[in-house]
Amino acid sequence: MRYIPGMESQSFSVSGRAAARIAELVATAPEASALRIAVLAGGCSGFQYRFELDSVTQPDDVVITEGGARVMIDPTSLGLLAGAELDFTDELMGSHFTVRNPNATSSCGCGSSFSID
Repeated sequence: MRYIPGMESQSFSVSGRAAARIAELVATAPEASALRIAVLAGGCSGFQYRFELDSVTQPDDVVITEGGARVMIDPTSLGLLAGAELDFTDELMGSHFTVRNPNATSSCGCGSSFSID
């Protein structure tokens, strides 16, 4: 994992399940080399997560490598994800990436948006 200087306390981790799924997705998308995670204003709770396959690493991105998978996060998003973990859930009702974010004080029912007080 690579940190931006001064952001050591803002760690973000990737579970083994999430790493395996990212590796599968990247293997089927030759134009992508990583999963980009961003936190955007919006959603029903104030902030929402955005996941997209990407191949361009920006100069200020934090790049996390886990189990052969790469995750890219911009510094602003990383500040809202400090101490969080990316996981992948595969259930009968569907499969999806989830973020266990200790900074979120509330979230919507679907788990894709959150708020911070």
